Amino acid sequence: MDTPQIIAPSHALSAGVVHVNLRHTTGFTIVGNHLSQHDELSLAARGLAVHIQSLPPGARVGIKALVERLPDSEHRIAAALRELEEFGYLKRTRQRGRDGRVHTRTVSYNHPDAASLGKEQPRRNPAPAPAPAMAPTPAPAAPVQPPAPAPAPAPAPAPQPQPQPPAEVIAPRLVPVPTAQKPPPPPLPAPRNPTPQLMHAAAALLTGLRQQAAQLTLTEADIAFLAPAVAAWFERDASPASVRHSLTADLPHPLRFPAKLLRHRLTALLPSGRTLPAAFRAEPLQNCDGCDRAFRAPEPGHCGECAAFGSRSVSA
Repeated sequence: MDTPQIIAPSHALSAGVVHVNLRHTTGFTIVGNHLSQHDELSLAARGLAVHIQSLPPGARVGIKALVERLPDSEHRIAAALRELEEFGYLKRTRQRGRDGRVHTRTVSYNHPDAASLGKEQPRRNPAPAPAPAMAPTPAPAAPVQPPAPAPAPAPAPAPQPQPQPPAEVIAPRLVPVPTAQKPPPPPLPAPRNPTPQLMHAAAALLTGLRQQAAQLTLTEADIAFLAPAVAAWFERDASPASVRHSLTADLPHPLRFPAKLLRHRLTALLPSGRTLPAAFRAEPLQNCDGCDRAFRAPEPGHCGECAAFGSRSVSA
């Protein structure tokens, strides 16, 4: 008889998911299946809830702060926050601080039951176990004597139960509200004489930035807002090539707010130009009326040699 050959595997392979798990010892967050397998929450809301629960206490979880850390848009993050509020995983309240400004206080719940109670789940310290009573040491035996008749003892009063102190309730730790105010951004530079030709050249330069960097595509409102600053650069003897290089060099990736970046560079990298004191300004170049050579002087006229030659001719 020939040796039997095995054609099919001994067991059928499963078509479902296969988990390969490693035990986490540091840097992990416990998430319940009621959140990860929620039937009505979107995947964006579930992922945002896990992200918020993994943050340390006091971290900023506003829409602007989340947009800076996550690749999602403001509209998607706002919709996910509303879902988490609807199903009890998040609670946002507006409060007025000591500085008079209105702040948003956000409380994250790791279970909807904590939100239904209206408070966080505090951790209680277990009461220490009572120490075992020590058995008394038996005294040495005395010689047995006949008992003397004694009066019957009066019945002892029943012990009154001692009132138990109320259990210590740990108040939930509230997230501190940030009160530090950010300094306002410096004002955008403005030209001294905003002529129509100057403003048109500034707008044309801003419109053409997208040809060098596609991420610098600006809206009409952004161009109208930034054009005066570019015109101020032109007034300070900055060439269009130098302005374009200052605005497009070493761009961050990804660039989410191109108008804010251009505003910062137009303000922080503003050249000195004509803003120097008069003692440090270079006199303009003039062409000599006699020899047509270039020389520096505040007004047109003759160069030094021609002026000296003319004075010698007059004296002769």
